[in-house]
Amino acid sequence: MMNRNLLRRAALGALFTATALAGINAATADEALDALKEQGFARIAIANEPPFTAVNADGSVSGAAPDVARAVFKNLGVDDVVASISEYGAMIPGLQAKRFDAVTAGLFMKPERCNAVAYSEPVLCDAEAFALKAGNPLGLKSYKDIADNKDAKIGAPGGGTEERLALEAGVPRERVIVVPDAQSGLTMLQQGRIDVYSLPVLSINALVSKAADPTIEVVAPVEGAPVYCDGAAFRKDQTALRDAFDVELAKLKESGEFAKIIEPYGFSAKAAISTSREKLCAVAAK
Repeated sequence: MMNRNLLRRAALGALFTATALAGINAATADEALDALKEQGFARIAIANEPPFTAVNADGSVSGAAPDVARAVFKNLGVDDVVASISEYGAMIPGLQAKRFDAVTAGLFMKPERCNAVAYSEPVLCDAEAFALKAGNPLGLKSYKDIADNKDAKIGAPGGGTEERLALEAGVPRERVIVVPDAQSGLTMLQQGRIDVYSLPVLSINALVSKAADPTIEVVAPVEGAPVYCDGAAFRKDQTALRDAFDVELAKLKESGEFAKIIEPYGFSAKAAISTSREKLCAVAAK
Protein backbone atom coordinates (compact mmCIF):
# COMPACT_ATOMS: atom_id res chain seq x y z
CA MET A 1 0.00 0.00 0.00
CA MET A 2 2.83 2.37 0.92
CA ASN A 3 4.57 1.74 -2.40
CA ARG A 4 1.33 2.37 -4.25
CA ASN A 5 0.84 5.68 -2.41
CA LEU A 6 4.40 6.71 -3.16
CA LEU A 7 3.94 5.94 -6.84
CA ARG A 8 0.67 7.88 -6.87
CA ARG A 9 2.34 10.88 -5.23
CA ALA A 10 5.25 10.70 -7.68
CA ALA A 11 2.87 10.60 -10.64
CA LEU A 12 0.87 13.52 -9.28
CA GLY A 13 4.09 15.41 -8.66
CA ALA A 14 5.29 14.81 -12.21
CA LEU A 15 1.92 15.88 -13.59
CA PHE A 16 1.98 19.04 -11.48
CA THR A 17 5.55 19.84 -12.61
CA ALA A 18 4.72 19.28 -16.28
CA THR A 19 1.61 21.43 -15.98
CA ALA A 20 3.53 24.16 -14.21
CA LEU A 21 6.31 24.12 -16.82
CA ALA A 22 3.77 24.24 -19.64
CA GLY A 23 2.19 27.23 -17.96
CA ILE A 24 5.58 28.92 -17.62
CA ASN A 25 6.44 28.26 -21.27
CA ALA A 26 3.07 29.58 -22.42
CA ALA A 27 3.50 32.66 -20.27
CA THR A 28 7.02 33.18 -21.60
CA ALA A 29 5.79 32.93 -25.20
CA ASP A 30 2.94 35.31 -24.44
CA GLU A 31 5.32 37.80 -22.81
CA ALA A 32 7.74 37.68 -25.75
CA LEU A 33 4.90 38.07 -28.25
CA ASP A 34 3.31 40.87 -26.27
CA ALA A 35 6.63 42.71 -26.31
CA LEU A 36 6.89 42.33 -30.10
CA LYS A 37 3.27 43.36 -30.59
CA GLU A 38 3.84 46.47 -28.49
CA GLN A 39 7.02 47.17 -30.47
CA GLY A 40 4.97 46.79 -33.67
CA PHE A 41 7.58 44.80 -35.55
CA ALA A 42 10.19 42.08 -35.21
CA ARG A 43 13.83 43.02 -35.73
CA ILE A 44 15.46 40.54 -38.10
CA ALA A 45 19.03 40.12 -39.34
CA ILE A 46 19.57 39.56 -43.07
CA ALA A 47 22.58 39.40 -45.40
CA ASN A 48 21.20 41.11 -48.54
CA GLU A 49 21.90 37.95 -50.56
CA PRO A 50 19.13 37.40 -53.12
CA PRO A 51 17.04 35.30 -53.37
CA PHE A 52 17.43 34.44 -49.67
CA THR A 53 17.21 38.08 -48.60
CA ALA A 54 17.17 41.41 -50.41
CA VAL A 55 16.99 45.13 -49.74
CA ASN A 56 15.20 46.95 -52.53
CA ALA A 57 16.13 50.38 -53.94
CA ASP A 58 13.45 52.02 -51.80
CA GLY A 59 14.83 50.40 -48.65
CA SER A 60 12.07 47.81 -48.35
CA VAL A 61 13.00 44.24 -47.46
CA SER A 62 12.18 41.20 -49.57
CA GLY A 63 13.62 37.77 -50.35
CA ALA A 64 12.30 34.34 -49.44
CA ALA A 65 13.44 34.31 -45.79
CA PRO A 66 12.08 37.75 -44.78
CA ASP A 67 8.84 37.10 -46.68
CA VAL A 68 8.25 33.88 -44.73
CA ALA A 69 9.17 35.60 -41.46
CA ARG A 70 6.84 38.50 -42.24
CA ALA A 71 3.93 36.11 -42.91
CA VAL A 72 4.56 34.10 -39.74
CA PHE A 73 4.94 37.13 -37.50
CA LYS A 74 1.83 38.69 -39.06
CA ASN A 75 -0.14 35.58 -38.07
CA LEU A 76 1.31 35.90 -34.56
CA GLY A 77 -0.04 39.45 -34.35
CA VAL A 78 3.23 41.26 -35.09
CA ASP A 79 2.54 43.68 -37.93
CA ASP A 80 5.88 43.79 -39.77
CA VAL A 81 9.62 43.05 -39.78
CA VAL A 82 12.48 45.54 -39.77
CA ALA A 83 15.76 44.25 -41.15
CA SER A 84 19.39 44.98 -40.38
CA ILE A 85 22.09 43.86 -42.82
CA SER A 86 24.78 41.80 -41.12
CA GLU A 87 27.69 39.55 -42.07
CA TYR A 88 26.94 35.90 -41.31
CA GLY A 89 29.66 35.73 -38.69
CA ALA A 90 28.09 38.62 -36.78
CA MET A 91 24.48 37.41 -36.86
CA ILE A 92 24.49 35.05 -33.89
CA PRO A 93 26.51 37.40 -31.64
CA GLY A 94 24.07 40.17 -32.57
CA LEU A 95 21.12 37.93 -31.78
CA GLN A 96 22.64 36.93 -28.44
CA ALA A 97 23.29 40.61 -27.66
CA LYS A 98 19.55 41.22 -28.30
CA ARG A 99 20.15 43.54 -31.26
CA PHE A 100 17.78 41.31 -33.27
CA ASP A 101 14.68 39.36 -32.35
CA ALA A 102 15.45 36.69 -34.96
CA VAL A 103 17.82 35.86 -37.79
CA THR A 104 16.07 35.08 -41.09
CA ALA A 105 18.93 35.06 -43.56
CA GLY A 106 19.69 31.66 -45.03
CA LEU A 107 21.71 30.86 -41.90
CA PHE A 108 22.18 27.14 -42.55
CA MET A 109 22.03 24.69 -39.66
CA LYS A 110 25.43 23.35 -38.62
CA PRO A 111 26.91 22.07 -35.33
CA GLU A 112 27.97 25.25 -33.56
CA ARG A 113 24.86 27.09 -34.72
CA CYS A 114 22.46 24.37 -33.54
CA ASN A 115 24.16 24.64 -30.14
CA ALA A 116 24.14 28.44 -30.09
CA VAL A 117 20.61 29.30 -31.25
CA ALA A 118 17.08 27.91 -31.18
CA TYR A 119 16.25 27.16 -34.80
CA SER A 120 12.72 26.99 -36.17
CA GLU A 121 11.72 24.10 -38.40
CA PRO A 122 13.36 24.28 -41.89
CA VAL A 123 12.48 27.17 -44.19
CA LEU A 124 14.92 27.26 -47.14
CA CYS A 125 17.11 24.48 -48.58
CA ASP A 126 19.89 24.81 -51.15
CA ALA A 127 23.19 23.34 -52.43
CA GLU A 128 26.54 25.08 -53.05
CA ALA A 129 27.79 26.67 -56.29
CA PHE A 130 30.88 28.34 -57.78
CA ALA A 131 31.06 31.44 -59.95
CA LEU A 132 34.31 31.50 -61.94
CA LYS A 133 35.84 32.63 -65.21
CA ALA A 134 34.16 31.26 -68.35
CA GLY A 135 35.65 27.95 -69.45
CA ASN A 136 36.68 27.16 -65.85
CA PRO A 137 40.39 27.51 -66.73
CA LEU A 138 41.56 25.97 -63.42
CA GLY A 139 39.08 23.09 -63.60
CA LEU A 140 37.54 23.83 -60.19
CA LYS A 141 34.55 21.61 -59.46
CA SER A 142 34.97 21.03 -55.72
CA TYR A 143 36.47 22.69 -52.66
CA LYS A 144 39.17 19.99 -52.73
CA ASP A 145 40.11 21.09 -56.26
CA ILE A 146 40.78 24.56 -54.85
CA ALA A 147 42.86 23.11 -52.00
CA ASP A 148 44.92 21.05 -54.46
CA ASN A 149 45.70 24.04 -56.69
CA LYS A 150 48.29 26.10 -54.84
CA ASP A 151 47.46 29.21 -56.87
CA ALA A 152 43.64 29.13 -56.56
CA LYS A 153 41.96 31.69 -54.29
CA ILE A 154 38.33 31.44 -53.23
CA GLY A 155 36.05 34.25 -52.07
CA ALA A 156 33.34 33.45 -49.51
CA PRO A 157 31.13 35.28 -46.96
CA GLY A 158 32.86 35.72 -43.60
CA GLY A 159 31.52 33.22 -41.08
CA GLY A 160 29.42 31.53 -43.75
CA THR A 161 29.07 27.90 -44.75
CA GLU A 162 31.25 28.32 -47.85
CA GLU A 163 34.19 29.67 -45.83
CA ARG A 164 33.98 26.65 -43.51
CA LEU A 165 33.69 24.14 -46.36
CA ALA A 166 36.77 25.59 -48.05
CA LEU A 167 38.84 25.47 -44.86
CA GLU A 168 37.66 21.95 -44.05
CA ALA A 169 38.67 20.83 -47.56
CA GLY A 170 42.20 21.99 -46.82
CA VAL A 171 42.29 25.37 -48.54
CA PRO A 172 44.89 27.43 -46.59
CA ARG A 173 43.52 30.38 -44.65
CA GLU A 174 45.49 32.85 -46.79
CA ARG A 175 43.73 31.57 -49.94
CA VAL A 176 40.24 31.92 -48.46
CA ILE A 177 39.29 35.55 -49.00
CA VAL A 178 36.47 36.93 -46.87
CA VAL A 179 34.00 38.88 -49.03
CA PRO A 180 31.58 41.37 -47.41
CA ASP A 181 28.73 41.03 -49.92
CA ALA A 182 27.76 39.33 -53.19
CA GLN A 183 28.48 42.27 -55.48
CA SER A 184 31.97 42.64 -54.00
CA GLY A 185 32.58 38.93 -54.63
CA LEU A 186 31.58 39.27 -58.28
CA THR A 187 33.76 42.36 -58.73
CA MET A 188 36.77 40.61 -57.16
CA LEU A 189 36.24 37.66 -59.50
CA GLN A 190 35.97 39.93 -62.55
CA GLN A 191 39.17 41.74 -61.51
CA GLY A 192 41.07 38.48 -61.01
CA ARG A 193 41.62 39.04 -57.28
CA ILE A 194 39.94 35.66 -56.63
CA ASP A 195 39.56 32.65 -58.94
CA VAL A 196 36.20 31.44 -57.67
CA TYR A 197 33.37 32.89 -55.62
CA SER A 198 31.17 30.49 -53.67
CA LEU A 199 27.58 30.91 -52.51
CA PRO A 200 24.43 28.75 -52.51
CA VAL A 201 23.18 27.80 -55.98
CA LEU A 202 20.25 30.21 -56.05
CA SER A 203 22.34 33.14 -54.81
CA ILE A 204 25.08 32.55 -57.40
CA ASN A 205 22.53 32.13 -60.21
CA ALA A 206 20.76 35.36 -59.25
CA LEU A 207 24.07 37.26 -59.03
CA VAL A 208 25.47 36.01 -62.34
CA SER A 209 22.16 36.39 -64.17
CA LYS A 210 21.87 40.01 -63.06
CA ALA A 211 25.47 40.75 -64.05
CA ALA A 212 24.94 39.36 -67.58
CA ASP A 213 28.72 39.05 -67.92
CA PRO A 214 29.74 36.46 -70.57
CA THR A 215 33.18 36.12 -68.96
CA ILE A 216 31.62 34.51 -65.86
CA GLU A 217 30.05 31.06 -65.60
CA VAL A 218 28.51 28.92 -62.86
CA VAL A 219 29.44 25.44 -61.65
CA ALA A 220 26.59 23.89 -59.68
CA PRO A 221 26.19 21.97 -57.56
CA VAL A 222 29.70 21.80 -56.12
CA GLU A 223 30.95 18.23 -56.12
CA GLY A 224 31.01 16.63 -52.66
CA ALA A 225 29.28 19.55 -50.94
CA PRO A 226 26.17 18.80 -48.86
CA VAL A 227 22.68 20.23 -49.24
CA TYR A 228 21.80 22.55 -46.35
CA CYS A 229 18.61 23.98 -44.89
CA ASP A 230 18.15 27.07 -42.78
CA GLY A 231 15.50 28.08 -40.27
CA ALA A 232 14.63 31.24 -38.40
CA ALA A 233 17.09 31.51 -35.50
CA PHE A 234 16.06 32.70 -32.02
CA ARG A 235 17.97 33.10 -28.77
CA LYS A 236 18.28 29.98 -26.64
CA ASP A 237 16.16 31.62 -23.94
CA GLN A 238 13.40 32.28 -26.49
CA THR A 239 12.43 28.68 -27.29
CA ALA A 240 8.80 29.42 -26.40
CA LEU A 241 8.72 32.19 -29.01
CA ARG A 242 10.42 29.83 -31.46
CA ASP A 243 7.76 27.21 -30.75
CA ALA A 244 5.00 29.74 -31.43
CA PHE A 245 6.77 30.62 -34.70
CA ASP A 246 6.89 26.91 -35.59
CA VAL A 247 3.14 26.51 -35.06
CA GLU A 248 2.34 29.26 -37.57
CA LEU A 249 5.07 28.08 -39.95
CA ALA A 250 3.50 24.60 -39.96
CA LYS A 251 0.12 26.15 -40.80
CA LEU A 252 1.66 28.01 -43.76
CA LYS A 253 3.23 24.78 -45.02
CA GLU A 254 -0.02 22.84 -44.67
CA SER A 255 -2.15 25.49 -46.36
CA GLY A 256 0.13 25.81 -49.38
CA GLU A 257 0.87 29.46 -48.60
CA PHE A 258 4.49 28.55 -47.78
CA ALA A 259 5.04 27.21 -51.31
CA LYS A 260 3.44 30.33 -52.80
CA ILE A 261 5.93 32.49 -50.89
CA ILE A 262 9.21 30.68 -51.55
CA GLU A 263 8.81 28.91 -54.89
CA PRO A 264 8.72 32.11 -57.00
CA TYR A 265 12.23 32.70 -55.61
CA GLY A 266 13.33 29.29 -56.89
CA PHE A 267 13.26 27.35 -53.61
CA SER A 268 11.55 23.99 -53.14
CA ALA A 269 8.80 23.86 -50.54
CA LYS A 270 8.92 20.07 -50.72
CA ALA A 271 12.60 20.05 -49.70
CA ALA A 272 11.87 22.05 -46.54
CA ILE A 273 8.73 20.09 -45.67
CA SER A 274 10.42 16.70 -46.17
CA THR A 275 12.98 17.22 -43.38
CA SER A 276 13.07 18.59 -39.83
CA ARG A 277 15.19 20.58 -37.42
CA GLU A 278 15.85 17.43 -35.42
CA LYS A 279 17.20 15.56 -38.43
CA LEU A 280 19.26 18.46 -39.74
CA CYS A 281 20.90 19.27 -36.41
CA ALA A 282 21.58 15.56 -35.82
CA VAL A 283 23.30 15.33 -39.21
CA ALA A 284 25.18 18.56 -38.59
CA ALA A 285 26.44 17.26 -35.25
CA LYS A 286 28.14 14.19 -36.82
